[in-house]
Amino acid sequence: MTAHRTIELIAPSGYPHDPEVLHRALHRLRAQGHRVDGEAAAWRRFQRFAGTDGERAADLNRLADPSRDLPDVVLAVRGGYGAVRILHGLDYEGLQRRLADQPIALVGHSDFTAIQMALLARAGVKTFGGPMLMSDFGAEEPSEFTMHHFWSALTKPTMTVTGHTPQTQSVDVSGMLWGGNLAVLASLVGTPYMPPVQGGILFLEDVNEQPFRIERMIYQLHLAGILAQQQALVLGDFSGGKQYDYDNGYDLHSVIEQVRALIGIPVITGLQFGHIHNMLTLPVGADAHLVANAHGFRMTLSGYPCLA
Repeated sequence: MTAHRTIELIAPSGYPHDPEVLHRALHRLRAQGHRVDGEAAAWRRFQRFAGTDGERAADLNRLADPSRDLPDVVLAVRGGYGAVRILHGLDYEGLQRRLADQPIALVGHSDFTAIQMALLARAGVKTFGGPMLMSDFGAEEPSEFTMHHFWSALTKPTMTVTGHTPQTQSVDVSGMLWGGNLAVLASLVGTPYMPPVQGGILFLEDVNEQPFRIERMIYQLHLAGILAQQQALVLGDFSGGKQYDYDNGYDLHSVIEQVRALIGIPVITGLQFGHIHNMLTLPVGADAHLVANAHGFRMTLSGYPCLA
């Protein structure tokens, strides 16, 4: 049985488009015994965003206030677009002082990747790539796999994730696990919000992107010199992209083979992370040891915030 937790909502990107789903998510968390704070953030609207840039930045900056008790979990309401607009308005020094080495889990994915990368780059704050309020906790039938792995990841000091997709390369490397949404990461190249990770293990996912767009964004990371500095590239889910007759057989598999031949580091496939129903929760900024071979891969993770 999951312990009762304090969950604070933040909405750094888009607003929830379906009030029924929002009500369902809030009811479900409270029925499980959790205290949910910050609900007002989920109801705000400004244009296509969950509030003005100032309001959305304030959701995060409140975590730097030493007079407030920290929640156990800070949960992103949803993704979409908008997080990049508030990166310059975050109190990185205050967040670093308040959150460093604290047992608190900041969780989300998709557009939330921008917040995760900025916190890692500017404040050294480790976060979690994982479920969000609307898409996961508000689902008609939440994934038992996603929920179990979410609470397990947040409450155990080490974890191991595995994949059964056969790999074309034998790999045994260690480094910082970091990454998230490919489009968001590519948009941060050349900015002070891109973590200068050396010798890391970079994971990527995206949704509704055609193969050529995926390849183009990976090329951007490659040409910027980021991929050559990593120990390995681990690919998650890239669902939703359409193929056209013009592609003439060029598909995601073609992209992966091109990337393998290009970047000079191992490329691992089959990570169960992204815009999918059954999703892993991954600690961004954790210490990782990755072993892969023809039978699949195993990644052991440690050194991340752990709830008591």
